[in-house]
This record gives sequence, structure tokens and C-alpha cells, in this order.
Amino acid sequence: MSNSSDWWYDEAAGPMVRPYAMVSGRTRPKPAGEDLTLTTQVRALRTTTDQAALSVEHLEIIKLCRKPLSVAEVAAYLHAPLVVVKVLLSDLIQRGDVITSGPATTVAPVDMNLLQKVLDGVRAI
Repeated sequence: MSNSSDWWYDEAAGPMVRPYAMVSGRTRPKPAGEDLTLTTQVRALRTTTDQAALSVEHLEIIKLCRKPLSVAEVAAYLHAPLVVVKVLLSDLIQRGDVITSGPATTVAPVDMNLLQKVLDGVRAI
């Protein structure tokens, strides 16, 4: 640190902002974000016109989520704890800036003959 005005910055760690400071001390998402899981997909709907009401982290999430990302990916890109990201996302969900959906799943057709052959092979061992 070069002078006394840089007490909040550590060269190795970067800015030292406590996670609870990012979310005004909240530890739980608003009701809109209670069902967020690691794999929930998040996508920005639009760029907000009221940017003054959003924090830097909120704006970064909107920018990141122009393409769908999972909650875990958003947390990784922000270098923030998962609970903090869930709180921030719940704010954006409530405002209508982002939408969520469950993880994309595809169901492969089941070939019962193949499964039976695998089972027979395992039993033969």
C-alpha cells in the first residue's frame, strides 16, 4: 500500500469489500429468488433504463446475462459468494431485468433391449 488513502485495497487480494456490503447486509434472497439453485439459468431481458437505482454488481450481472448463464457461473464471473449472487439476482428478478428457467434437460430415448443386455452382462460377471 502506498499511502493511507489506500487502506481498502490490497495489491494481492484486490478491493476488500465485504460480501454483506454488496447486498446491504441481506443474507436471504427476496421471495422472487428463493428457488434459485446452482443450475438455474439466468438471462437478461433488457437493459434497464433506471441504472441509478442499481449497484455496480447488478449492472455487471445484467451485462453478463445477455446470454444465458447458470447461477454458479454468474457467481464465478463476479468472484462473489453464491448467497450474495442469489440476493442480487432476486433484486433483478423482482425488477423484471432478468428471467430464470430450470436447467436445460434432454431426455434420451431408452432402448430397453440395450439396457437388458447390459443388465445380463453385469449379472454374468
